[in-house]
Amino acid sequence: MTQQEFKFLFENHFAKVRKYVFYRSGDADVATDIAQETFLKIWEKQNSVQPEKLKGLLYKIAGDLFVSHYRRQKRSFEFFNNYKFNTESQSPEEEMTFEQLKEGYKSALEVMNEKQRTVFLLSRAENLKYAEIAEMLGISVKAVEKRMKNALEHLRNLLKQ
Repeated sequence: MTQQEFKFLFENHFAKVRKYVFYRSGDADVATDIAQETFLKIWEKQNSVQPEKLKGLLYKIAGDLFVSHYRRQKRSFEFFNNYKFNTESQSPEEEMTFEQLKEGYKSALEVMNEKQRTVFLLSRAENLKYAEIAEMLGISVKAVEKRMKNALEHLRNLLKQ
């Protein structure tokens, strides 16, 4: 792989790999670090990588690095900590209802299976199609559908309470 090819790969996939790790970790700094480390590993393995398998390998390496990081750090998922609510046009009751819903949603995501949460956030927050998610994660579209179904059931059950 030439420097030009690596630069092209980096420019086209860095943001996507970073978002993928962010949805798994909930930490932007960790996501950036792991994405950078992923591309470093690709650069180190450049002679032994088949070009048609690069995209899948990026996500595999990023996923493995995240799991290693997670096991070391045991960080909790903090996806909604920075979300801001527009309070200017809302009544106090609506604000309170929103905050309760936000906390319930955050709690439900925290206890959700990591695989389901990843698929859910890639679909809902990134608006990716199931086929795109399947390719990114290296799984079948049916597996994505099942994980999404289970994630939605999980949210529905926990938010009813």
